[in-house]
Amino acid sequence: MVGWYNSFMQEFSGAVIISPQVITTIARQVAESTPGVANLATSLSGRMTRVLRGSRSASGVDVELEDGAVTVKVYVVAMPNTQLLPLGQTLQKEIHRAISDVVGMPVRAVNVHFADVHDPLTYASHSP
Repeated sequence: MVGWYNSFMQEFSGAVIISPQVITTIARQVAESTPGVANLATSLSGRMTRVLRGSRSASGVDVELEDGAVTVKVYVVAMPNTQLLPLGQTLQKEIHRAISDVVGMPVRAVNVHFADVHDPLTYASHSP
């Protein structure tokens, strides 16, 4: 039995590399399909940029891989009249679950930043 295992390991040695873009796509899809999320913020106001500091991808999601674990930052624009704390907690749970299930990597943290809330009047005028 040991001989079979050794030959198996020799045949399949190498590396599995998960692109941060894969994790970004998973987090974005989960966030955009969560009720209460209007969309992801792809740019911040000048004041928010100074508060949060650092660069951010155009997708509204930042992914950091360190020591084999994932940290995700998601920048959300919420729907009008949405309770932000429960929405943030739902996003944390669902994004964590999706990355763990699909990618199989440990998730260190999912940080949700509410960049804005849609103005009810503006949002109503853009709805079908």
